[in-house]
Amino acid sequence: MRVSALLTAAAAFVAISAGAALPQNWPTRPVTLIVPFTSGTTSDVVARALLDHVAKAVGATMVVDNRGGAGGNIGAAMVAKAKPDGNTLLLATTGPAATNKLMYKTLNFDPQTDFAPVVLVGKSPVIIVAGPSAPVKSMKELIDYAKANPEELAAGYPGNGTLGHITGELLQQRAGIKFKQAQYRGSTAIMTDLLGGHINIAMDSMAAYVPNVKAGKLHALAIAGANRWSALAEVPTVAESGLPGFEASVWYALLAPSGTPAAIIAKLNAATNDYLKSPQAEEVFSNLGIQRAGGSPEELKAFIAAEIAKWEPIVKAANISF
Repeated sequence: MRVSALLTAAAAFVAISAGAALPQNWPTRPVTLIVPFTSGTTSDVVARALLDHVAKAVGATMVVDNRGGAGGNIGAAMVAKAKPDGNTLLLATTGPAATNKLMYKTLNFDPQTDFAPVVLVGKSPVIIVAGPSAPVKSMKELIDYAKANPEELAAGYPGNGTLGHITGELLQQRAGIKFKQAQYRGSTAIMTDLLGGHINIAMDSMAAYVPNVKAGKLHALAIAGANRWSALAEVPTVAESGLPGFEASVWYALLAPSGTPAAIIAKLNAATNDYLKSPQAEEVFSNLGIQRAGGSPEELKAFIAAEIAKWEPIVKAANISF
C-alpha cells in the first residue's frame, strides 16, 4: 500500500510539474459518471458509493448515468467520444475496458487508446460453485470427475463472452477437461437451475452466490482470486486447489476520455485512492465480495494490457465473437 501511495503521489507531481495545471474552475458543471450497465447492478452500487466521496473531495456535483447494453459497449462508446474536459467519466468493468475488444467485431472504440486510465477500483474474483446434487464437493473432485467423465458435467455461465464464461474456458484449458456449457442471462437463472439439479456447476462473480453458500444450499469449490476472501475464509483459491497462478476477476476501473488533462486525472486518482482506504469503502466492498485495489494511472494501464494479453488466446481458442 505504501508503494502504491508513493507511485500515486509521484504521478500527480509529474503531471503538475510538466505544466498540466488544473483547468481553471474545473469542474464548471456537474460531472457525469457513466455506468455502462443498468441501475441496481454491482457496477451501479460501486459507482454510487464512490461518487459520493469523490464529489466532495474534488468539490464537484457528480451524477450517475446508467447506459446499459451490448455488454457495456454503449456506455463506454459515449465516454470514448466525449469531450476530454473531465466532465464525463466511465466506471468500467473487465468487458468494456478490456475483453470486449477481443470479442466484438465492430467495436467502435479501443479501450487502450480511447480512454485515459484513472485508477483500478476493485476486483471481484469469480467463484466456482456446485449444486447440491453435483457429484463434486471440491476443485480436486471436480477436475478428477471431469477427466474420468468428459463432457458429463454441465456448467452454467452468466452469458456468452462474460468473465464467467471465459473463466470456464480457461479452467478447461488449464486442467485438461471438458464441460457441457449452458449460457444464462444473469446469476438468478443460473442459481435456479443449480438448486434444481439441471446443471452441476457454475462460474460467476461472487456476490449473488454468497447467501446460498452460507446457507449450505450451494457448495463453493474455489475462488479465482489471488487470495481467499474473508467472508468465505474456508473456501480455497483455485491456485491453492492445484492450478498455480490461476486468477480471474471481474474488475472495476475509473476511466476518462483520452486527452483528459493529466492534472484532472491526478486529482480524481487521489480522491479515489483516499476513498478506497476508508471504512465506508471497506464495508461496501466487503458486502459485494470485492477486493479493494487502488494505485496509479500507470499501474491501471499496465494491468489492462496484461488482462488483454492473458485472455486473448482463451477467447480465440473458444472462438467467442459477436
